[in-house]
Amino acid sequence: MPNRTVFFISDGTGITAETFGNAILAQFEISLHHVRLPFIDTVDKAHQAVRQINHTAEVEGKRPIVFTTLANEAVHQVITEGCRGMLLDMFGTFVNPLEDEFGIKSNHRIGRFSDVSKSQAYHDRIEAINFSLAHDDGQSNKDLESSDIILVGVSRSGKTPTSLYLAMQYGLKASNYPLIPEDFERRTLPPALVPHKAKIFGLTINPERLSEIRNERRPNSKYASLENCRMEVAEAEAMMRRAGIRWLSTTTKSIEEIATTILQEIRPERLSY
Repeated sequence: MPNRTVFFISDGTGITAETFGNAILAQFEISLHHVRLPFIDTVDKAHQAVRQINHTAEVEGKRPIVFTTLANEAVHQVITEGCRGMLLDMFGTFVNPLEDEFGIKSNHRIGRFSDVSKSQAYHDRIEAINFSLAHDDGQSNKDLESSDIILVGVSRSGKTPTSLYLAMQYGLKASNYPLIPEDFERRTLPPALVPHKAKIFGLTINPERLSEIRNERRPNSKYASLENCRMEVAEAEAMMRRAGIRWLSTTTKSIEEIATTILQEIRPERLSY
């Protein structure tokens, strides 16, 4: 059972509060029940949130942890004055000292995604997601020169989730291309990829882990057999070495770690945050 409840409260999507809060909480080996309260953008909603937090405190006998990103001052006041949780106000912690340092007031914009219709970065990110979906798993070789990054590796080595993360988080057009037995027989990179070698990054994986993942998809198949997985991984890694492609193993790494490593190596000219 969870030891404690943690609330993430925002007058926007709550992504900032949750991302930052989870990064802090990851430092503690404790089981937590997460409650997300986004779009708390009126005083009435703030009072409802306070009632929920205080009820949790009464039931559990421990004060909940409450991360907030609240730009609306009236809403923020209701939470701070009525909440019986441990309040961690990220705007108060970071924005207010920066206002003092810069000598100007912040614009108190609600959320990263506010007024997206006027945001070119937002539209670029949507375009990147569509591009990455169209170029997933080698579906299309067209317009590869427009790719910011091209991921290669055996099937189920983590290419698709990494491509989508790069598109969603950074607005990068990421293609991914599965290495297949025909490529291993040819012992060279697929011809369509050769002109774009500078953008290529390889992903590999422990064969035992790959076999487990593939067995979830196609149980007891040759595709998922440990022998086949060992062969494919060995051939893929040998090919990447011959081609001089940078690569890493995804076996024990998170998508965030994989993406960060790729960006350190590839360094695309265009990055959106």
